[in-house]
Amino acid sequence: MRTIAIIARKGGAGKTTVALNLAIAAHRRGLNTVAADSDPQRSLVDLLRLRRHGGPQLVETTARDLFALQAACASRGVEALIIDTPAADEQELSNALVLADLSLFVVRPTLIDFYSLARTLKVVRRLHKPALVVLNQAQHPRAAVEPPAVRNALAALELLRLPVSPAILRLRGAYQSSLSRGCSVEEQGDEAAAGEVERLWSVVQQDLFDRPAWTRATVNGPLVDDFPII
Repeated sequence: MRTIAIIARKGGAGKTTVALNLAIAAHRRGLNTVAADSDPQRSLVDLLRLRRHGGPQLVETTARDLFALQAACASRGVEALIIDTPAADEQELSNALVLADLSLFVVRPTLIDFYSLARTLKVVRRLHKPALVVLNQAQHPRAAVEPPAVRNALAALELLRLPVSPAILRLRGAYQSSLSRGCSVEEQGDEAAAGEVERLWSVVQQDLFDRPAWTRATVNGPLVDDFPII
């Protein structure tokens, strides 16, 4: 079984949207999948309950109950456990960070999102845990050139030696419209958005299911006290 924690310290970054799309992506590819909502707001629960036809198993949980949930899922043959974490302090996130085989940090290419990310990465560095940063709600490139905000964000992440997902999720209405039915963008059929989620799932699958754990990228860059201005 593989456990994926979806993390964003800043509200509105799209954490739950990413969690929903990845959980449905895993389910659609035949994996026995559990989507666990440990965020007190229960946004993932509310969205997945809108579904009319099947989907990943849904569990409401809390940060302190995640270890017991992971053990129960493993005993039941669950293959993918995807956790929507609370936008809380590091103590609330620590259980998810410790048990996750991969943590996905969802950030928009904005300065305020990056400062929120920096605080949590201190904990991840101490744990030497596998992690990827996923840029979400990024502006669209023009003539194959990324807009300044995206270029600056990628440069800052490279400077900090943070592993970055090559799959970037763009500003698209499809992500919001699909949520109204508890669907993923792959199910809704928006080709561009579906391609982004498919690529992100491919990155996750390769990292978690297709190669040994010791080869996974961990967060080992410089201290985030020297976080650059973007």
